[in-house]
Amino acid sequence: MLNALHAQPQDKILQLIQMFKDDPRDTKIDLGVGVYKDATGLTPVMRAVKAAEKQLWESEKTKTYTGLAGEPAYAEAMQTLLLAGVVPADRLAAVATPGGTGAIRQALELIQLASPDATVWLSNPTWPNHPSIIKYLGMKMAEYRYFDAERRGVDFDGMMADLASAKPGDVVLLHACCHNPTGANLTLPQWAAVADMLEKTGAIPFVDIAYQGFGDGLEEDAAGMRLLASRLPEMLIAASCSKNFGIYRERTGILIAIAPNADMRAVVQGNLAFLNRQNFSFPPDHGARLVTMILTDPALRAEWQAELEDVRQNMLTLRESLAAELRRLSGSDRFGFLAQHRGMFSRLGATPEQVETLRRDHGIYMVGDSRMNIAGLNARTVPILARAIIDAGV
Repeated sequence: MLNALHAQPQDKILQLIQMFKDDPRDTKIDLGVGVYKDATGLTPVMRAVKAAEKQLWESEKTKTYTGLAGEPAYAEAMQTLLLAGVVPADRLAAVATPGGTGAIRQALELIQLASPDATVWLSNPTWPNHPSIIKYLGMKMAEYRYFDAERRGVDFDGMMADLASAKPGDVVLLHACCHNPTGANLTLPQWAAVADMLEKTGAIPFVDIAYQGFGDGLEEDAAGMRLLASRLPEMLIAASCSKNFGIYRERTGILIAIAPNADMRAVVQGNLAFLNRQNFSFPPDHGARLVTMILTDPALRAEWQAELEDVRQNMLTLRESLAAELRRLSGSDRFGFLAQHRGMFSRLGATPEQVETLRRDHGIYMVGDSRMNIAGLNARTVPILARAIIDAGV
């Protein structure tokens, strides 16, 4: 049987990580891997997480299974963080998942159960795992224009023109904030226009939120998603705690489904639990319990929010510093978009050949489409990167 298997294509980002590790140059810069790093290149454990882990170690009495959906307290805490009460609790169904990727997978399988012929609309570009999972599941897929490569901003007119073709029951996947890979986000008035369009077409929003707190702030980053939730009868939300709590390896995510009414909530919840049972039975609990502790303890939450704000401000400072240095070196403001984008990522606009030049000649590693992780920089490497960008003719 196993002889019939074919080799799978290598993940390009994992390939890039290995190339970076194998590069002997001391001056190399890793802008490929999608994790937050501090000025020393470390992805630190947050102070609030450390404190919660200590409390948990001292108080935890069992490692038995949690429920199929995870602990209710985790779902309640995350629903409050994400939606802030804009939807009645009796319309919310939720399950804990292995990371945000697990939430996306469960959401797509829920869509298959509910509407096998639905088309899932993705932004062009989007996070590569979105189309990869959809293709693997054999689902219908379409793209809507999102990024204007010349302006390095949202092509909102193109986006709206494409979404006008969505059919009732189709699903539109949206990035809540800190769009991956471009860093270009919708404004709140644009979110309102998207809500108008979804109401008109009958398509259902599916929001991926992996970076809440990394862009303009905890509340600001959720504002567009909350607007949709307050206006539309149904919605799916896949959320990750990997980035904003720094617990990548704990695989902590959640899928929330907004039911059209309270009567349907139990049916939706039962289907979510069923899908968890089929895929992995009981979700991991350690990270979810830490998140619950932090969000429900005023002291821990204040510590977490302060550190998260430091992380956000650090990325903004790096963006502004890089844009300013490129302005100085180029004598133009063509890289000003870097200061306007939000989150870890921006798409530089370099050709694949220029990306290869940056790697070969300067030891600067970024994804082939020129997506770079701003959090991979520090005060020392910003001018190095800026000079390399200019020298590569970007």
